[in-house]
Amino acid sequence: MNTRRGKAVCAILLFIALTGCELRADWAEPAALPTPVIEQLALAAAEETEEAAEVVSGNPTVVHNEDPLRFTFPTPGPQPESLWRPALYETPWALGPFDHFYFTRPIAADVVNWPLADYRYGGIFFSSEIVHTGVDIPVDEGTPVLAAASGRIGWAGYGLYYGNNDPNDPYGLAVTIRHDFGFQNQRLYTVYAHLRKIHVVNGQNVKAGDVIGEVGTTGLTTGPHLHFEVRTDRNSYFTTLNPELWLSPPVGWGVLVGQLKNTNGSILTEQDVVVRNLDTRQRWTVRSYGKSAVNSDPYYKENLVLSDLPQGSYQITILYLEKEYSLPVTIRPGAITFFSFRGERGFSTDLPAVPDIEDLLPAFPPETASNP
Repeated sequence: MNTRRGKAVCAILLFIALTGCELRADWAEPAALPTPVIEQLALAAAEETEEAAEVVSGNPTVVHNEDPLRFTFPTPGPQPESLWRPALYETPWALGPFDHFYFTRPIAADVVNWPLADYRYGGIFFSSEIVHTGVDIPVDEGTPVLAAASGRIGWAGYGLYYGNNDPNDPYGLAVTIRHDFGFQNQRLYTVYAHLRKIHVVNGQNVKAGDVIGEVGTTGLTTGPHLHFEVRTDRNSYFTTLNPELWLSPPVGWGVLVGQLKNTNGSILTEQDVVVRNLDTRQRWTVRSYGKSAVNSDPYYKENLVLSDLPQGSYQITILYLEKEYSLPVTIRPGAITFFSFRGERGFSTDLPAVPDIEDLLPAFPPETASNP
């Protein structure tokens, strides 16, 4: 594997230096940056019709009182040279009533096609407050990028974040697919960023596995990788969900999902969790989501996901207030293993209560739309 994969570090810090902006813990105030433009798919009133499903190319402007420097796409740390993995479950795949493994991998199985281990959804870039809104798949430049499911191209080019075909857009050359299926009455979209070339055009219909582009280094990154997002509702940077809950796992492997809170019931952010396979002794360290810009699944309400775990016996360990807490769990094939942690109250493996229908809809922060 090309060693550049492990060195794909985002150029966000250079961008900060050039713009004179500072990273702040208080994200409620407007940033001193150009107003970001979030891609918005404009639909006709009769959304059930085929015409209404077509993307309107106007790309209306959406103004946020959010800091656009909350996101970044680095790929720090080395990736394994090789790791045998079985084929994926067919999509859609769901053993539980609230599961939704609807997408296949956007990178083929003959190369690395799993998320970078140390910079997952909700991850923090170094010591900043910048939170990752997707997953990164580190592969060589020119690697084909595949549609994760069928749908229609809603964006193909520069400007996914700022709009207006801006070549300085942080996503670089990017593609968005508006899928021809949804979840809980919400539309679904996938994003493929930092491409070298794009092989599709706006409005084109694609099928799962179609080549839509090639991995590159465009946008705010200094090394080749694919940044992949799952979006719903308004299809914006602020309506992402964790892709590891949507990408089909390898056959016989499962996904660990955690909901971490402190003793008082507040969300526990940036908490390290060690996961160890008791049979192979393999060890993973994963961190709970950062404070902003990411969203939890409406049922699991998680703030930690670790996918692609071979079935078997595991131990979860958390160091909280200088005390170590441990929990044995079993990863089941093709399924989600859920746990919760409540600080000094310790662990639980009880599933979340079945919510009311209205509670199953993702809740996203408000957006204010205006004309360009």
